[in-house]
Amino acid sequence: MTEETKLREEMCLLAKSLFDRGLTGGSTGNISARTPDGGLLVSPTGTSFGRLDPARLSRFDASGTLIGGDKPTKEMPLHSAFYETRNKTGAVVHLHSCHSVAWSLMPEVDEDNFLPPLTPYAIMKLGKVKLLPFFIPGDPAMGDAVRGLAGKRSAVMLANHGPVVAAKDVESACNAIEELEDTARLAILMRGYDAKMLSPEMVQQIVTKYDVEWD
Repeated sequence: MTEETKLREEMCLLAKSLFDRGLTGGSTGNISARTPDGGLLVSPTGTSFGRLDPARLSRFDASGTLIGGDKPTKEMPLHSAFYETRNKTGAVVHLHSCHSVAWSLMPEVDEDNFLPPLTPYAIMKLGKVKLLPFFIPGDPAMGDAVRGLAGKRSAVMLANHGPVVAAKDVESACNAIEELEDTARLAILMRGYDAKMLSPEMVQQIVTKYDVEWD
């Protein structure tokens, strides 16, 4: 089995796991990963994470030309922006996860630091998450908004839409976006309570110890 074949299988396996556990439903969400030759594999438009076919993933070459598979997701500008601005990016995942979307609707949310400091793990895996404004799905302006961050954020939250996470590989991206959704769920559960959050000193200790991007 070639490295690309393994990657195709892994992408579909992880996408199905996200779907089966209710982290994105219907034909929502999209996933991409860098191939060994510098190209991309991308989930096709209108497909369900629960039923992705490894052989039908959209295949781009290193120059960005579609050379195989089905028509790619309409959110390609979003994915491309992360690959262009963050050299370490090996995969990008976008979900329509319920709690993170719900949290994006709350008036008290900090646009520059979307997730409150409830646990160390979101800080370790995501750094600061930027809340972006609402865009019509498929709008290339989403990609422009990510480019405007100049590679400083590995994760963004599209208001009223869903989270997007870039990471070194597809497993890391999936793990990180799950952490984002779990933290948003905790934030919803704690809303209205006098929750004891991590102090700024605790956050800084985590950032320092785990060399977290925190700009």
